[in-house]
Formats: sequence, C-alpha cells, structure tokens
Amino acid sequence: MSQMDIRRSAAAVPDGAAEPAAGGRSEVGQPVKKEKPLGSRAPRFVKSSRPLHLGWQVCVFVVGLVVVVIGIIMLPLPGPGWLVIFAGMAIWGSEFVWAQLVLRWTRRKVAEAAQRALDPRVRRRNIALTVAAGSICAVLLVVYLVNFGLAMPWEIDT
Repeated sequence: MSQMDIRRSAAAVPDGAAEPAAGGRSEVGQPVKKEKPLGSRAPRFVKSSRPLHLGWQVCVFVVGLVVVVIGIIMLPLPGPGWLVIFAGMAIWGSEFVWAQLVLRWTRRKVAEAAQRALDPRVRRRNIALTVAAGSICAVLLVVYLVNFGLAMPWEIDT
C-alpha cells in the first residue's frame, strides 16, 4: 500500500471514529452499522421545487420546535420530558443536518454509557452506592418513626 493510499484511507475515517475491523465488526465485536447520509429526507417532489422545499423546512422546523418546547415544559412537570425533546430532535433530524449530527453524537454517547454501565467495576460501584443510599434512607425512616410514630408530617404539632 502506497503512502497516498494510507493517507486517503486515514482521511476517510472522521476524527474520533474507529475503523471497523475485518468482517464488518467494530472493536468490541458488534456489527458496524452504516449511518444514513446527511441531508434532507423530504420526498422527491418536495425537493424538486425550491419554494416548496423551503415551506417544507419551515413546517418541519415549527413542528419540531413545538415538540421540543413541550418536552422542555415537561422536564419539571410529570411526563417524559427528555423523550419528547429527543422526539423533537428526530423531527428536526428528518430535514436538518445539524440535528442529524446532534442525534448521531447523542446516540454514540448513549452507546458508550451503556458499555460503561456493563463494566463489572462500575456495576459494583453503582450497587454499593445504591445500598449506601438505601441504608441512609432506612436510618432516616427509623429516626422519624421513633420520634413521631406513624403520624403524617402535616399532622405533627411542634
């Protein structure tokens, strides 16, 4: 392989991405998925007319914005706020390259976090922290019951 071929193959892999090993598998043995090309996923007839495509993009942006705002409102309120925000990002991702890049980055980070969570040392640490937090809650509950009995906090006379 010549120096020029090596440079071309190195340039084809973006920074931070690992080249798949032989056989189409990643370093951890998972099958490598081909990512969809970036760009608009609008129907062909919409892309054929510039004004129609611009109107399509405005509609996609507005619908995505409404969904993201609803998700942001749901963050402090009951409801799946983050899920709705990511749904809005997916709506934007159907049309805008910047949203597609954000979704790819998010998907990569979630996969990395899932792999880290499966690490035995991390799992032991998480279990130990959960047991410690549960023990602290149990001690606080016992202290409360000893001091006040089964009275509800709003029924306690001070």
